[in-house]
Amino acid sequence: MDIFQDISKLKEQIEKSQNIVILGHYNPDGDAIGSCAAWYNYLLGLGKQSQIILPNDFPQNLKWIKGSETAITATQDIKKVEAFFADADLIICNDFQSFSRVDKLEEIALKSTATKVLVDHHVDPEVEQFDLIFSDVESSSTAELVFEVITRLTPEMPLNRAVAEAIYVGIMTDTGSFSYSSGHKKTFETVAKLIDSGIDTCQIYQEIYSTFSEDRVRLLGHCLANRLTVLQDFSTAYIYLTKEDLREFREMPGDTEGIANYALSIKGIKFAAFFTEREKRIRISFRSKGDVDCNIFAKTHFNGGGHHNASGGDSFDTMQETIQKFEKLLPELEFVK
Repeated sequence: MDIFQDISKLKEQIEKSQNIVILGHYNPDGDAIGSCAAWYNYLLGLGKQSQIILPNDFPQNLKWIKGSETAITATQDIKKVEAFFADADLIICNDFQSFSRVDKLEEIALKSTATKVLVDHHVDPEVEQFDLIFSDVESSSTAELVFEVITRLTPEMPLNRAVAEAIYVGIMTDTGSFSYSSGHKKTFETVAKLIDSGIDTCQIYQEIYSTFSEDRVRLLGHCLANRLTVLQDFSTAYIYLTKEDLREFREMPGDTEGIANYALSIKGIKFAAFFTEREKRIRISFRSKGDVDCNIFAKTHFNGGGHHNASGGDSFDTMQETIQKFEKLLPELEFVK
């Protein structure tokens, strides 16, 4: 099946749309922000006005991306957000496969009569929720898929630098700076085209990874010194943070991004988890190496899902109960036998 078979329908819809909403998921990461900003700058180049809408705020180290400064969040101004959805005739959804991933915006988005377009690389999209779907689990990132969509929409139009930078951010962050989920030749061919557009890859890397706050660095140190547990018998390691920890280190959006990878970086570890205490739930990030399937584990045991080697889930028990459940599941996993 050609995943781009509806390109002409999307092009027609964009041409006739007057009010376009670009939507990202809850706790937007580099791929979500990069994808949304790429659409914003692309549509601007077509002379189309659009609005990026997010469920909540995003990390400071992503706010330099051109177009991201126009984003409106539901936590910032829900009435304004509702007005945009009420007027929208096209909603472009990025980096999520179900409206359940947009938190309090789920009901508002589902009620909208606008044409809903999905651009995503996660497994099991909720196909009944969308009118047009561009989904490819083989893509390194949603941003890479956005590149493929927009270059098919207007092959005659050169890729401008703002679009290229945003797409590169999405690809770079979702592949761990090309350390995973980037084994396809196509990903590097895409990056080569982005570089041809004039982006400065070194500067982008500095903006993303060399602008952390002192509090964020101290939080990371606390995680590694005081909140890391290594279970070598199960090739597993995990880190946890309580609400008290987050308050002590004045956590800001994005400060916990990537912490799970530190647990996975230990020699001999194949499976890692990062537990964060939030309001009324424990948010869990799972990471793995090789054949260890995070997606199935998260979906089966923790109300979640995602990718083979990177997934998320939620627990509605206490932190202690959640970690106990996690540890009890480990002997049953095939990779530790």
